[in-house]
Amino acid sequence: MESENPVVTSRQNRFVAQLCALEDKKARENTHLFRFDGVKLLCEAVRHGVEIAYAAVCEKQADEVWNKLWAVGKMRPSEIGCKFVYVSESVFKKISEEKAPEGIICAAKHIDKFHKSVKIYNKDVYAPDKSEKILLLDSVRDPSNVGAAIRSAAAFGADRIIMGGGCADIYNPKTIRASMGTLFGMKIDRVSGMKDAVLFLRNSGRKVYAAALGHAAKKLGHDALEKDACVIIGNEGHGLSDEVISACTGCVYIPMSEGVESLNASVAAAVIMWEFFGKYN
Repeated sequence: MESENPVVTSRQNRFVAQLCALEDKKARENTHLFRFDGVKLLCEAVRHGVEIAYAAVCEKQADEVWNKLWAVGKMRPSEIGCKFVYVSESVFKKISEEKAPEGIICAAKHIDKFHKSVKIYNKDVYAPDKSEKILLLDSVRDPSNVGAAIRSAAAFGADRIIMGGGCADIYNPKTIRASMGTLFGMKIDRVSGMKDAVLFLRNSGRKVYAAALGHAAKKLGHDALEKDACVIIGNEGHGLSDEVISACTGCVYIPMSEGVESLNASVAAAVIMWEFFGKYN
């Protein structure tokens, strides 16, 4: 596919400048756009109905990009339905966040149909189906951990993720990269009050367990868990607040070798989700 316009050789070009700006959360919120690198993520986005606003393509890698687009997603450039801006190799390397860039960076529109902001107990009715497998994340601040947790949730059959206000932005490029595109099809609700979210679930008849050490905490792999139970994972360094833990049905913990205090948040989330969701797939 040949470029209809001259190749961009300056970072001052408006499309290039905006792609760079989308690394910042405020810019993403103001424009309702987010960015991601690579062909695989593009294919996953299109497959899930994400609207691509435009894409920057490295002129030198263009043929390689189109060939891979077909190999991975059986798609032609014309099927993407967006404007392609061809840029020089030097410009592309400066704006890409990848160590080994694949030659394409996309700007896409926010996915409001799945990723909603809801407020418990107000006019916005929050009513997940009682059969849904639900993961809650509270104050997980590292975008890579959030993305990896979303990927694990998709792998183990979770239907919905509820994220507290202190979590990393789901549209952070690192979140999207770590999710490997699973974010595009996951139902995600963002709430300001995690305690209220937990209480709402419990009032609807669900059991909600905190991943924390506590009185009568259940040991994963040894104690039976209810099939419809939900689980909440906390901050990487400080875990869950006492307020949130007290709102839960109880606690669960991962048994580990002596001398090891904790696991990375995304690894812990994967282990816990296997016990809560994976066994019942």
